[in-house]
Amino acid sequence: MTTTELQKRDWAALEQKYYQGTFKRLPITLVRGQGARVWDSEGKEYIDFVAGIAVNILGHCHPAIIQAVQEQVTQLVHVSNLYYNVRQIELAEQLAELSGGMRSFFSNSGAEANEGAIKLARKYGRLHRDGAFEIISMERSFHGRTLATTAATGQAAYQASWAPLPDGFKQVPFNDLDAVKAATSAKTVAILVEAVQGEGGIWPASKEFLQGLRQWCDEQNLVLICDEVQAGAGRTGKYFSWEHYDIKPDIVTMAKGLAGGVPIGGMLTGPRTDVFAYGDHGTTFGGNPIACAAGVATIKTIKEQNLLENATKMGAYWDKKFQGLSAKYPHIIDSPRGIGLMRAVNVKHDLAGTIAERALEHGLLLNALGGSTLRMVPPLILTESDLDEAHAILDRSLEEVSKLPAAQQ
Repeated sequence: MTTTELQKRDWAALEQKYYQGTFKRLPITLVRGQGARVWDSEGKEYIDFVAGIAVNILGHCHPAIIQAVQEQVTQLVHVSNLYYNVRQIELAEQLAELSGGMRSFFSNSGAEANEGAIKLARKYGRLHRDGAFEIISMERSFHGRTLATTAATGQAAYQASWAPLPDGFKQVPFNDLDAVKAATSAKTVAILVEAVQGEGGIWPASKEFLQGLRQWCDEQNLVLICDEVQAGAGRTGKYFSWEHYDIKPDIVTMAKGLAGGVPIGGMLTGPRTDVFAYGDHGTTFGGNPIACAAGVATIKTIKEQNLLENATKMGAYWDKKFQGLSAKYPHIIDSPRGIGLMRAVNVKHDLAGTIAERALEHGLLLNALGGSTLRMVPPLILTESDLDEAHAILDRSLEEVSKLPAAQQ
């Protein structure tokens, strides 16, 4: 469609008529993306610090992704997992090299990856812990929208509507090793943790906590599962966020940035928990040639363009910028935090949504988590110029919000 044709249609009204109302959308319709930028149906340009909620790890329409998908779609789109799939095996090989020898199972989303990890841990419990099945996860965590992953998620707001939830999950405070130990029982089989909590507001674990979990799992014959759905694929400056903590989990789950924007989920396991047998788990679309071709291209690009190093460099640059904004607007924001290009800041007076709306008006996409947190997960290709421009827009937005009555309380 041309810009004029796009403008003639009322997309919000059409969505209300034809699509189930599960999303609270911002008032723009995005139609095109390039690098760290997107354009709406009116032709307005935005710097994208949401990146599909940490999905577009290489930005929008990266040439490597375009080429991989275009080539693959002319060769093979789908064959099912009844047959060997070259792209699937190539991606699994790449992940094995990055993870130190783990074997992969591919699905379509992070929730599916976590479902697979839950099933794998429960089978381990049946084989090696007298039928233990309970999984301990963390308060403020997020692991998906299926019933089981909702039960594993440590946020009551996601759980309230769906009771009764599946049995076998309990939550304890994040970064509290004593609480984990106290919650462990003969029924416990696994601990599920994000090394950096994403949906909960970008909260990194302490090194003592992650290393303590690893030691506790070793002592108690428990399975350590690291949810890397949001923090993985290089977002923190290392390919897996758990690499910052000098540990290695038994099971790793991935999705979001793994294939640079193409839907995919991945569940990796080390030898100790590699207990699935034929027929234990399956998927129709998971590991399809298109998604896996995009995944191979994404990993290759991250390596060739030194994007792990860039994530670290740009993260430090952004942190310095944000420290300045926190000092300038202490009555509105504080506690800037994160690792690499996975960043957040606390917002006072429940003004996060208002700040995000002002930034949107000025050409910057931000993600408000409730009223008290702004999350920023831009692509790893980000430049200092992009960050300077985003900083200027955010500064302007904070200046405007600081004059509102709500900010004066």
